[in-house]
Amino acid sequence: MLVGKYGLVVGVANAHSIAAGCAAAFANAGAALALTYLNDRSQPHVAAVAEAVGAEMLLPLDLTTPGALEAVFERIAQDWGRLDFLLHSVAFCPKDDLHGRVTDCSADGFAQAMDISCHSFLRMALLAEPLMQEGGSLMTVSYYGAEKVVDNYNIMGPVKAALEACTRHVAAELGPQGIRANVLSPGPIATRAASGIDHFDALIEDAKTRSPERRLVTIEEVGAVAAFLASDAASGVTGTVTHVDGGRHVRM
Repeated sequence: MLVGKYGLVVGVANAHSIAAGCAAAFANAGAALALTYLNDRSQPHVAAVAEAVGAEMLLPLDLTTPGALEAVFERIAQDWGRLDFLLHSVAFCPKDDLHGRVTDCSADGFAQAMDISCHSFLRMALLAEPLMQEGGSLMTVSYYGAEKVVDNYNIMGPVKAALEACTRHVAAELGPQGIRANVLSPGPIATRAASGIDHFDALIEDAKTRSPERRLVTIEEVGAVAAFLASDAASGVTGTVTHVDGGRHVRM
């Protein structure tokens, strides 16, 4: 399904992360991949995933470092000369702001959360655009808390809502060039990133008991949907939020 396509996966933390599940699905579908890692501490964990999926590139990327993102795309342009799909699966908020009320969120904490979790997707879309001369697929990762108030998700709710809105605008603006933009909205999954959410166990239990399927979804299930959205089979799908949550989003 993805043979002959080149994809960039940003946000792999370890083998249990959502981005890792997506990378595995992309590789299984035949794509050539580039993965990024945050720093020296995370590099061995991401390197293990890169090796498992046969990634052609493993590149450093700290979104707070000026020029780091541009360097990733320069390397892709140099080695591949094109990009067919991109997965943006990164989010961050300072702990004090994440665990507090939205009303109490600091200006600096809000700005940092928006920059890393939302604006970075726009930055990636801008850099990917000239590499997608034959069209392409841009994907990002959100959560049901962008649509409804979910206890303890706090400021990430408004941040993810902004991310979903930005994705719709990207879809509209880049659509004439054959570039699609979509949102994956998985249910709660026990990842390293999710562990920073206060009382995350409660979200896990809620998904188990209130989703129609009465279970949690897996990173493999999210990856399967991501691989579809990256493929030509999804050529008519753009500007959408695709829930991969066992149906949890249909219930109050």
